[in-house]
Amino acid sequence: MVILERGETMAGIGVKLNRIFEKKSVFANLVGFTYSTIATVAPMLLVIGNIMLMGWILGLNKAAYLTREVFFCTVLYTFIFALLTAAPFNAVLSKYMQDAIFEERYQDILPCYYLGLVFNIVLSCLVGIPFCLWEHFVGGVSVFYVFTGFCGYICLVLVFYSMIYLSICKDYQKISLFFMLGMVITFILSLVLRFILEWEVTISILFALMVGFFFIATMEFATTKRYFVKNSSRYLPVLKYFGRWWQLVVCNFLYILGMYIHNFVFWTTDMRIVVVKSFVCNQPYDMATCIAMFTNISATVIFVARVEMHFHDKYKAYSEAVIGGKKADIENTKRRMFRAIASELMSLVRIQFIISVVVYLLCIVLLPQYGMGGMVMRIYPCMAAGYFILFLMYAAILFLYYYNDLTGAVLTTLSFCGVTFLGSVFAAYNLSEIWYGLGVLLGAFAGWTVAYMRLRWVEKNLDRNIFCKWMLLKRGKGKMPSGLVYQKDDGTQNKKRTAKKNTRTA
Repeated sequence: MVILERGETMAGIGVKLNRIFEKKSVFANLVGFTYSTIATVAPMLLVIGNIMLMGWILGLNKAAYLTREVFFCTVLYTFIFALLTAAPFNAVLSKYMQDAIFEERYQDILPCYYLGLVFNIVLSCLVGIPFCLWEHFVGGVSVFYVFTGFCGYICLVLVFYSMIYLSICKDYQKISLFFMLGMVITFILSLVLRFILEWEVTISILFALMVGFFFIATMEFATTKRYFVKNSSRYLPVLKYFGRWWQLVVCNFLYILGMYIHNFVFWTTDMRIVVVKSFVCNQPYDMATCIAMFTNISATVIFVARVEMHFHDKYKAYSEAVIGGKKADIENTKRRMFRAIASELMSLVRIQFIISVVVYLLCIVLLPQYGMGGMVMRIYPCMAAGYFILFLMYAAILFLYYYNDLTGAVLTTLSFCGVTFLGSVFAAYNLSEIWYGLGVLLGAFAGWTVAYMRLRWVEKNLDRNIFCKWMLLKRGKGKMPSGLVYQKDDGTQNKKRTAKKNTRTA
């Protein structure tokens, strides 16, 4: 049963947190929250914080305006398209690896890693190389700068890709450690390039980032190779998974695309800025999006610390009841499990709402003092509300994954991406600045509504999906067996058998 194979998808963090929080002290709560942060958003915070620190120390604000814009756009495009090109493969490869570990086929992990790596690099190059050629020949950017940016983009693709395997192995601390070491190397190297070798400030930071990402990707690859030594060279089963679990490809890609499609829409408006005839951006809208995301990023940590930790026990109890419990036990554990989902989602809403309001007020008061006012602050409120619902929708999608409702997950992300696109087009060309984030708000709400309705559907049809969906006999090709189950013997069959026996004797 698929439901029993998904217990470890998110449970690893929850088990660790249960051991931390069971001490029930203030220090234990701090340790648990810190562990949750390390397991979720620490790598991203390290990279962003390091870029800001290098820019401040190396004097990025003193560089020419065009030079700064080329650098900012290069970093922006690197992160966005590294995520987009990895999205079609990551979910399916993650599913294959989970099943291989569940079935103890550890020798099949490396074929999955190598094949996925080839797919990821090929797609990333198909997207990146034409853009880099355009940037150099049309935009007039130097070959060294373009090549450095492309190498940094490919290294970041490798970083995101290898993180899947270490995450499934529950090696969150090592992921954060690799990012921390990589960013330390990046920072030191940027200082050397800038102040000793006297490189230009933007190329110093960009080259240092490329080296840092390469170090992180190398360490992640080495760790994966250390975990999985044997190689079965069975690549065909990995390819078959893309056909069998195509919903995961669609769902993951639509979710990542939906997070950026509203930016793409506003990149086509009159507010856009075109840099070196290659990069297109919308600074006020992009900055408001970034601030809105950080306003609600704690929802990820809260989800890990509360939803996974408390829900896993109820999920495990239901799974054990399905295996060998009575009907009453199955019904009781099912009710407790879905009550836990509702309770933890409501707790997530309450806690995150309080945090978002506090962060929102701080942003409104403090950011204008640092030059982030005007249009950015007018776009920000609606955008913050949209991202608040967006992270709640993502939590619901993970619950749909728990119950293998891939159709519901696809419908959720399709609604989210489609409504976000249409709403953003309408807001960009028909509404005032304070409603520019309406597309994200409506898209996230539509996705959340579909996810909630699918969870209700799963609850009503769970018994049928668990006990009636799968075949008792393995499917195969050949002559169809007779449908006759039982035939009453009226004496004719005995006479025929006696006649055949006498014939053989004679």
